[in-house]
Amino acid sequence: MVRLGFIVGLIGLIGLLLSGGAAWRVYHQELAIDRIAFARAVDVHASLVQDRLTERELLARVASGLFRAPAAVKANMLQPLRSSIYAFKADFVVAAWIARLKPGEFAAAQRALADESFANSVIRDFDDRPLDVRAIDKPVNVLMDLEPRNAETVTWPGRVLDSHSIVGPTLAKVLAEGKPVASDPFTLLRKEGPLGIVLAAPVLQDGTQPAGFVTFSYEIGPLMLANDDSSLFSVRLRNLNLPGKELVASEQGVVTERAISGEGPAPSISRTVSFGGRDWLLAYYAKHNALQRAQQTAGIVAAIGLAITGIICGLFGYVVHNNLRLSREIEVRIGFERRLTAVIDELNHRVKNILAVIQSIVTRTLRHGADVDVARELLIGRIHAMSNVVTLLSESQWQGVGIRGLFESRAIPHADRITIEGPDIVVSARAAQSLSLLFFELASHSDEGLSVVGKHPHVVARWETTGEGPESVFHFRWEEFNTSEATRRPDSDFGLILLDRVAPEALGGTAKRYFTEVSYVYELTAPMETVVDMNERDRTEQLSAPLR
Repeated sequence: MVRLGFIVGLIGLIGLLLSGGAAWRVYHQELAIDRIAFARAVDVHASLVQDRLTERELLARVASGLFRAPAAVKANMLQPLRSSIYAFKADFVVAAWIARLKPGEFAAAQRALADESFANSVIRDFDDRPLDVRAIDKPVNVLMDLEPRNAETVTWPGRVLDSHSIVGPTLAKVLAEGKPVASDPFTLLRKEGPLGIVLAAPVLQDGTQPAGFVTFSYEIGPLMLANDDSSLFSVRLRNLNLPGKELVASEQGVVTERAISGEGPAPSISRTVSFGGRDWLLAYYAKHNALQRAQQTAGIVAAIGLAITGIICGLFGYVVHNNLRLSREIEVRIGFERRLTAVIDELNHRVKNILAVIQSIVTRTLRHGADVDVARELLIGRIHAMSNVVTLLSESQWQGVGIRGLFESRAIPHADRITIEGPDIVVSARAAQSLSLLFFELASHSDEGLSVVGKHPHVVARWETTGEGPESVFHFRWEEFNTSEATRRPDSDFGLILLDRVAPEALGGTAKRYFTEVSYVYELTAPMETVVDMNERDRTEQLSAPLR
């Protein structure tokens, strides 16, 4: 009996030790997994918030860059921007043009506001009180145009914003620093409106003199990306310029401001993001108690171990099985994190390429003192062409675009007079961007010249492939009939660079253009392996494939 008791006691001791060891291991593994998942989710969220803020700040810079020597007294300055700013799919509440008017410009500004049929064309204080403009002896900032125009915003133009407690100091800071600046949070649209911030960018006249500001107001909730019920954390935004206060978003995305309580729990992790020339602190709080959940899991394992101490082999097998299961979960989570990192890197690479192309388009279109109206139309058209190809690539999950889709009328002017001939080849994302700009540049000049008999040019776009395998070659020919060198408008500097160098080099081929007796011809020849680019397609398919 003593021996049996000793054996039972020994088995019980072994079971107790094994159960305690298993509980301890599960406890620490669950804690480690939760901490890794939480930290990774925070890093991804902070990176997405920073990318979103950077994109909005870039929109403000691009918008202000489109204004070259503007007339400050105009009340429709946003007209050339209305289609462009929506192409960025920005979630601004109100976009506005704020002119910096000199005392002698008030009368002209009031006439411009009246011509635009705003509710009140009188220059007045921000609180809609009368303002004696004759007593003003220095430039003031007046709201002249905004988007969208609706019943809630049509009464705003004509107000002087210098007296606004938030916007006024923000505009003064923009003038002092000469770059986009974000305001402190305040309610937008009305007193009970959503909490948001205003991003103001300076518009310089003749490159040096401040003519006014382009502003975009945003709700804070979407910028924080806080309305996510399934996330592992809740996030609060703290303005480092206003210590002692923080912005909290509810599950419905409503943001409120409250004082920071010293009695509450400290944030689990903090991250800093930059926007509008200032730093903002994102404080992350875990929604679930990882320590309590790990303790519960460890307690369950210990209870199971103590219940089956009589069958030490089964207990050992269970521990081994449990460890293998946890190890597989860790491997799966690590694989998911690596996959997510690769997808984010690929997305950042493509977004940077697109932004670089757009920056090049804006810079080269507006340089060399080009005519503002012509440059504006070309710039908007080129951005529309880029937007169209990005939409087509998004619909195909960036796995290529049929070349016929690049000739849609929404992106190519005079598409109804273009006859297209050739197989619908699926070209790579990089080739699609180059060809889209190339087709727009050719089509935008096809209606400029008229023949002697007064006929519009008839355009034929034809392409074909020759050869097989790695030796196959892509041939493209653009021919405009009823035109000549005397009637066709010369290509712009950007157009010549695109036709002769950028598009051929991007496709690894050659190009030439010339006039025949009856037509204008542009020919492009490139290897099919660069036009199709199977390496890029394979990489995209791997990133979009389900995770195993």
